[in-house]
Amino acid sequence: MKLQPRQQLLELWEATARTSYQERSWVWGGRDGSNSISDAEQLLCLMYPAAELPGFRLDTPDETSDDVLDTLGTLGDSVEIPRLLLRLFSHYLHTYTGADGKAIFSGGSYFQPSAPDDEITPDQREIDVVDSYSMSITLMLSILGFLKVFRQSVRREGIRREIRELETLASNRLSAAMVGMLRSFSVNTFEPGSPQGQALLRTANQTGAPTRRVLDDFQKQLQAVRAGLRDLTIGSGVVDLDNPNLLFECGWSWGVVKDAPTVDTEREVGPQPKGIAADTPYLYFTVNALVGLVDLWSERTRVLGLLDDSQQQLAAALQLRWDLTQGYWRTVATYGRGRWPLEDIPWRTTDGKESDYYSLGVTAMVVQYLSRNRAGDVDLNRVAGVLEELAMRARITRRAIPGDPPVALHAPGVRVNLSGTEELGPPMIWVVSDFAITLLKRTIWVANVAQSSRTRERLHNLADLIWQHILSRQFNSGLHKGLWDQPANAFPDVVIRQEQPSWYFTERIVEFLVSLAQASGESPLRSAQLFDIASDMLSEAEHLLNREQVLRPVLPGQNIRSSVSGVQAGLQRARAIMGERPASAIALITNALLELERQATARENASEAM
Repeated sequence: MKLQPRQQLLELWEATARTSYQERSWVWGGRDGSNSISDAEQLLCLMYPAAELPGFRLDTPDETSDDVLDTLGTLGDSVEIPRLLLRLFSHYLHTYTGADGKAIFSGGSYFQPSAPDDEITPDQREIDVVDSYSMSITLMLSILGFLKVFRQSVRREGIRREIRELETLASNRLSAAMVGMLRSFSVNTFEPGSPQGQALLRTANQTGAPTRRVLDDFQKQLQAVRAGLRDLTIGSGVVDLDNPNLLFECGWSWGVVKDAPTVDTEREVGPQPKGIAADTPYLYFTVNALVGLVDLWSERTRVLGLLDDSQQQLAAALQLRWDLTQGYWRTVATYGRGRWPLEDIPWRTTDGKESDYYSLGVTAMVVQYLSRNRAGDVDLNRVAGVLEELAMRARITRRAIPGDPPVALHAPGVRVNLSGTEELGPPMIWVVSDFAITLLKRTIWVANVAQSSRTRERLHNLADLIWQHILSRQFNSGLHKGLWDQPANAFPDVVIRQEQPSWYFTERIVEFLVSLAQASGESPLRSAQLFDIASDMLSEAEHLLNREQVLRPVLPGQNIRSSVSGVQAGLQRARAIMGERPASAIALITNALLELERQATARENASEAM
């Protein structure tokens, strides 16, 4: 692959610092202004790599890398940068905590009216949204981890007191975000003969089988998910699923669902807002919830002990919903013995809407399942085919022509209607424009679990093409050089040139680069064929080494010749790494065989000369 995650992350950090820190003052907000989500995304452009990658740590001043300090020189030195971060944490946490102690998770300037002439009311802009919950979970865990490590380097009581205050605020906000997630979960039931039921069965039935047979088998496939949903006891999504004839779907709505009960918790989360969101799952918000929630049970969260007992209970309830939701959508997407419903692009939702973006969303849940279960390459190749087709259909790996409709996936983006917002004013929408980077993240996910070098190479080639497209959308000059997103650079039909960066898009670039850097630290793909070859070569090399040592015995007081000693060390190293890196072992064995052959040739020449 042509991507260099460390170098590109450093360049992105430098651009983030240059744009955000001007005249020794932090400038909040980007293209869409300042709100609880955009400000969190801006902070995560710095905090996510610092939290997830050891080489980017900022919480231990004495161990901060020199290239990191050079990159962030605008922000100060190894001591000044952590203190600046404390001020930024304090500003964010106090700004988005109300006077009544309620954490603010509003969409703010990210909300848009459905009709251009409508004007969103102030009450509507203050509505909590699932994207803010998800982003806050990731940000608060990053902040808590930073504070826990940084305080070990602090001696001044004033700073230690500030750290304790920030830990309390961040932990409370984390709990509130988890409670919001529980109250935004939705289970929607409907009759098989309803329009929703017919749409779901039409999606599942890719072979033209009798509807009754498909219905019975489909219900059987979802028995485990149905049983798990019946066991839910807190938050929303608690419905009666005892009627086996009902079809259902589960996931997250766009916000707290209408009539969602409050959640009892020992943590201080402030008043829990009344829900108005439609009690039905949204694909976009479901995927975002699933991606954000995994940080709650990550290794870093466990090792640092970032969750207390009450938060562990909330996390357990969310993990149950995560498992059930992921299991549901994976079952629907891969149902049947012929073509998968996922391969029938574009995906059609139960309300009759179709979009390539929905196919991309469902792909995420299939990829998560395949990643956890180390699926075989037959399934992975099918997903790879879907990703390649989506890249072509979205005009990422194919040239767009004038008036090409797929360009709208990127600019202005996909419109998501927020049903329920009309209670407080005009109908609102959520605009999603991260198709390209989301597709790239899914591609790398699949590549990381592929067992076949051919499948992995296929996906890496696709990732390179998508990355070239994304690079073309960078700001290429001025203050914001190196940030995203400028779709007009890639699509001639897009006439609007943006003047401010999109933290929404840039933060997702950061997430991708971090995941790529983490994957590069794992062991390379192990080929069973190469392992067999390495074993045979090692057996021959060790046999030749033994013969060489017999024919050239060591006399008393002599050392083994350095060349033979080097061969022995090389073969010992090859045996040690052969299980994980057979190709590297073959290289060592080849060098050993060449040296042994030189020894044998020299001995034969010496014999002939006598």
